Amino acid sequence: MWFLYGLYGILRKIVWFILKCNYKLKFEGLENIPKESGYIYASNHRSYFDPVWITLPVRTFMSYMAKEELFKKNIFFTLLIRMMGAFPVVRGKGDTAIIDTSIEKLKKRNLIIFPEGTRSYDGKVGKGKTGVALIAAKAQRDVIPVGIVFEGAKLRKGQEVTIKFGKRISASELAVSDEPTPKELKVLKQKIMSAITVLVEGEKENVEVETET
Repeated sequence: MWFLYGLYGILRKIVWFILKCNYKLKFEGLENIPKESGYIYASNHRSYFDPVWITLPVRTFMSYMAKEELFKKNIFFTLLIRMMGAFPVVRGKGDTAIIDTSIEKLKKRNLIIFPEGTRSYDGKVGKGKTGVALIAAKAQRDVIPVGIVFEGAKLRKGQEVTIKFGKRISASELAVSDEPTPKELKVLKQKIMSAITVLVEGEKENVEVETET
């Protein structure tokens, strides 16, 4: 275990140095990052580097979902992303195994989730899916909203990237049981997406509240 901690720390420093040489990184809300593990970091999705941006200022272990195809590129890349906390997700299959794996990860690590499920090319935050709400409810964990901001559709070398960490949304504030109804999941998801949107787009661009019919 100590070997893994040491290797993880070395990888973080190497990756940080490389990215600082290629992008203008700015971090806001660092005081909102807990010192302990076991938190869900819910973020908008802009680029393949997003899990790395979030990981850099966080001192505890992180895990995040990654599409299965990324684990088939080559053995060295697979080992790297696994060491950085990635675990594979098979698109189009049931969510039960993903939920169980996520909850298990939260017992020892933090978990990064991108509720939108796909990257945004216009910088605006989408409605998101209820998976993040389900995991937060079943695991009864606090959520740290994160906003990743840069101009343009695609990330360019030398570009300024701002990563904003919002105030945590406590499990008690989310106020749902570990067996939430679909309506509760929508409300919970909306609360999380609204917090992310405020970080990315500001108060005036907050997410439109969904209503039941």
